[in-house]
Amino acid sequence: MKILIIDDDAGLRKSLTLILGDAGYDVVQAEDGEQGLATAKAQSPDMILCDVRMPRLGGLEFVEAYRKWGGQALILVMTAYGGLDLALEAMKKGAYDYIPKPFGADDVLLIVGKAEEREQLRREVGRLRQEVRADARFGEIVVGSPAMRAALDVVQKVAPYDSSVLVTGASGTGKELVARMLHRESTRKNRAFVAVNCGGVPEQLLESEFFGFVKGAFTGADRDKAGLFEVADGGTLFLDEVGELPGALQVKLLRALQEREVRRIGAMDTTPVDVRVIAATNRDLEEAVESGGFRKDLYYRLAVVPVHLPSLRARREEIPQLALHLLERQSSRLGIHVSGIAPDAMELLLSYAWPGNIRELENVLERALVLTEDDVVSLEDLPEAIRRPAPQMPARGMDGDDLSVKRQGTRLERHLIQLALDRTGGNKTQAAELLELSPRALRYKIQEYGIA
Repeated sequence: MKILIIDDDAGLRKSLTLILGDAGYDVVQAEDGEQGLATAKAQSPDMILCDVRMPRLGGLEFVEAYRKWGGQALILVMTAYGGLDLALEAMKKGAYDYIPKPFGADDVLLIVGKAEEREQLRREVGRLRQEVRADARFGEIVVGSPAMRAALDVVQKVAPYDSSVLVTGASGTGKELVARMLHRESTRKNRAFVAVNCGGVPEQLLESEFFGFVKGAFTGADRDKAGLFEVADGGTLFLDEVGELPGALQVKLLRALQEREVRRIGAMDTTPVDVRVIAATNRDLEEAVESGGFRKDLYYRLAVVPVHLPSLRARREEIPQLALHLLERQSSRLGIHVSGIAPDAMELLLSYAWPGNIRELENVLERALVLTEDDVVSLEDLPEAIRRPAPQMPARGMDGDDLSVKRQGTRLERHLIQLALDRTGGNKTQAAELLELSPRALRYKIQEYGIA
């Protein structure tokens, strides 16, 4: 800790410097208030010991000028007998405490030590407040892993701007929560947030759903209807599972994003729209672009800022905090009180692979909450699939008589890749996460092994 001593008495400055220096403090000096103010600005001390009565700039004036400048150091004013009123006045102006003269070494160290403890406490409170603000900022999203915090740091930075964001990750990793966070932290937060699952709308209805229609445009169009772009005007349009859009609609979506206007089915005129688009997918869109299943120009229009959410398997350190958070939320919703999760049950939650990610974890905890007869979720409350996962079968084609590590290792690797692709429905990005490979390495191995 750095302490600045301001006093016109050279002998007192020397004594204080020796006392505080021997106690391990870094001490700097100034002989009057004006020099002290300049030194404080240049040296940024943590604490200031300042005499009340000094030439050129007195202690009261120093405290007032230093605080007005924005100085945050603790100030202890030193005053001789009879100067108590001045010391109290200095405290009103921003000093923390006073030291009455004359004083001994023990007196100084005691008061300085108490002031140092107070400053450390103030900083700790400030740090905790920052953490609370960060937790509030992330809302329903529990963050405990470096990968997830890095992803949400990007979200926080891009949220105030209108740039399009593409959120990728396996099903159940919280892509819609991130999209809602982007909207909540943006300048559009007071306008509509409109979400649509692109894979959940029949293909023949997609165009009318996105762009609307006018009365008489087709059989059954008995009134004008606004599309999602118009409903989201001024706000945010969230396109979940955007990789499921058919090619014809990809073209029209690209045009709407480029021109910032839409035309209802059957209309002659276009309608301008001001919409921020956030898209999400569990597919590997880069691969879809390479294979021709997704337009490259639309991909780059949507993925101005890509954000990838890791699977729960890749962020195991979050599971205890996340499980308790989900349990508390479900407990409140269902009106069932539990105090927590038993240690052996938590160990099982940590060891499970969670192919369904957070959504699967939430379902498991809701089931356990409903079935438990105790005030904690126990091992017996977890489903059979979690407690006794199916044993791994030997890899197909493994020859028990062949002890070659190279040949058997190749067969096992091919088998594991096939298992991962089967489990993820052919999604190579998710399969790469399960296999702990990079997507590029996985594509190379798929080609090498001739896996369909």
